[in-house]
Amino acid sequence: MKIGVISDTHGYADRVALAMEKFFADADLILHAGDVLNHGARNPNFRGEDYNPQKLVQLINGSKIPFVICRGNGDSELDADVLETPVQVPYSHVFAGGKRIVVNHGHLLPTDADKDRMAAHLHADIFITGHVHKTVLERRGSTVFLNPGTVSPHLSNRPDKKTGVAVITDDKIQVFDLDTGEVLMQCEL
Repeated sequence: MKIGVISDTHGYADRVALAMEKFFADADLILHAGDVLNHGARNPNFRGEDYNPQKLVQLINGSKIPFVICRGNGDSELDADVLETPVQVPYSHVFAGGKRIVVNHGHLLPTDADKDRMAAHLHADIFITGHVHKTVLERRGSTVFLNPGTVSPHLSNRPDKKTGVAVITDDKIQVFDLDTGEVLMQCEL
């Protein structure tokens, strides 16, 4: 089993293409934790030549690797209408490699305690969120909590501005810097 995990792409098509080429080329599935295409009218983050939501739609719709997408607070119904993959609300559930994986954007679960309660309620082995544009990988109790961060350095909330994508395999989860390939975080399953 190999699952790619991505979040908060916000229309940065070339960054998603890079993730798919470098890390997800042989993946069985790609999980997206929301904020796929748009930023919303109040968000000033439209920066960089690689911002191209229309191209990202084509990339996702044309992908040979299936996507499972959970809606984020920046994803509108109009955005979802152009994607051939259903955008699920508020949770996506995947069973893979004997693991129960739950995906939620995270904006309605602002604290670790909120995430812990929901992960326990849903019996999640792996609980994936996005929203904060910062990488997280930690085990709390019997659940591994993962936030891959964002693919865009324009949006990264890490002090070093590194970007993140994650890969789940049968025995571990790794979070990689999209540009350098450096392993930023790792957790055994």
